[in-house]
Amino acid sequence: MQSYDIPLHDIKPIVEVQEYSLYYFLGLVGVALLLACGIVYLIYLWLKKRKRFNIRKEHKKLLNALDLSDVKKSAYAITSYGATFKNDTPRHVEMYKNLTERLEAYKYKKEVAELDKETLGYFELYKEMCDV
Repeated sequence: MQSYDIPLHDIKPIVEVQEYSLYYFLGLVGVALLLACGIVYLIYLWLKKRKRFNIRKEHKKLLNALDLSDVKKSAYAITSYGATFKNDTPRHVEMYKNLTERLEAYKYKKEVAELDKETLGYFELYKEMCDV
């Protein structure tokens, strides 16, 4: 009988091959997941900011739509809504102070006259100065 246990010199033993493709895939999935979470968070912030109530915008709209036919209510409304913008700059502070002093004559009385041209001019100037 013939023996088959001949030593073979040209065949090498099995070598373990390092395979990193799973780690690369998991890293790529992790980065993609972080990126997706970041995009979702930015969209959430944008939607939240878009629906936020802006008191300055509302008061500016109310000042522009103010009906000056009822002088007494208008004087109180100008004082109330204008206070939102008074601390923007030192110029706003002075203008608001001057406007409220002029409107004092139209408050606290039962019967008041129409707004004079100078007070209307100050009010129009103050409306133009206010920005949202």
